[in-house]
Amino acid sequence: MKYIKLWVLVLFLAVFGSACGSGGQTSDEPAVVRLMTHDSFDISAELIANFEAESGLDVEIFKAGDGGEMLNKAILAKDAPLADVMFGVDNTFLSRALENDIFLPYESPVLAEINDELELDPQHRVSPVDYGDICLNYDVAWFENAQLSPPDSLEDLADPVYAGLTVAQNAATSTPGLGFLLATVERFGEGGYLDYWRQLVANDVLVVDGWEQAYDSYFTAASDGDRPIVVSYASSPVAEMYYAEEPPATAPTAAVIAEGTCFRQIEFAGILRGTEAEEGARLLIDFILDQQFQEDIPLKMFVFPANETAVLPEIFQEYGRVADAPAQMDPVRIAENREKWIQAWTDVALR
Repeated sequence: MKYIKLWVLVLFLAVFGSACGSGGQTSDEPAVVRLMTHDSFDISAELIANFEAESGLDVEIFKAGDGGEMLNKAILAKDAPLADVMFGVDNTFLSRALENDIFLPYESPVLAEINDELELDPQHRVSPVDYGDICLNYDVAWFENAQLSPPDSLEDLADPVYAGLTVAQNAATSTPGLGFLLATVERFGEGGYLDYWRQLVANDVLVVDGWEQAYDSYFTAASDGDRPIVVSYASSPVAEMYYAEEPPATAPTAAVIAEGTCFRQIEFAGILRGTEAEEGARLLIDFILDQQFQEDIPLKMFVFPANETAVLPEIFQEYGRVADAPAQMDPVRIAENREKWIQAWTDVALR
């Protein structure tokens, strides 16, 4: 009897001690969920705090460089993942991510609210979060003062009347630069895109490393530069109005969104294989896809939400644009040809 009482006491202490040490958690998973993102990720702190309060999880956000750099880090660390969820891999790099098997399948119930056209992985290893169109933007006042019609097609950029007016980004170092290159491949075909770029070079196109340099240092609407045409996003005019100290009556910039002029960029989120917090990671994916988070996206990252129930802010409804028929290329085709296309483009545009 003495041994039975002792055994009962030990069992009680073990159960009681476990309950006290768990902080009320019903799972052996960590009480932290780690989110790996690109440097451009931004969301309201209040939303994160609300999720933490409702889920009982702490969210740690790890910014890992631009989209390509982030993906490289995730692939190199796939046996010991740096986070539980990754946000920001886009359709230009999606196939590479899937080939390296870094994501766990998860079909969120919130996917019922997501635009079907944005879902590119039938196995649900990633879920679409947002999208935007990489397009030509132009300085409205500059063209009005020059009494020159702005371009309305890619072909226009090769016209001598637009000589020396365009700044683009390096396709090897910039997401907009790569998107614009893909738009030209889709528009002119593999047999014609390099000839098109030869025409642009002859027409004095300027190619710089990244978007910030192109927009903030050379684009006439945002700097003292001398280039009134820049490769940017169809939503860039929204940002111009939103951040203006005294918003003008009309947007100072406009996007060229005619058929065949833009490339549709889609960003995804997924659960990293090897996570020790899969349950928490699923909750975080659901949260990212949910209407409340999605409605915060437009004025934080100036892209469109993937959730069709999300209501756009009024300024986005007025000045945001979606391309009429953007280039949308199969991620597998991009993965198979990306490096070849970039190298051939480099030989033409940068040498």
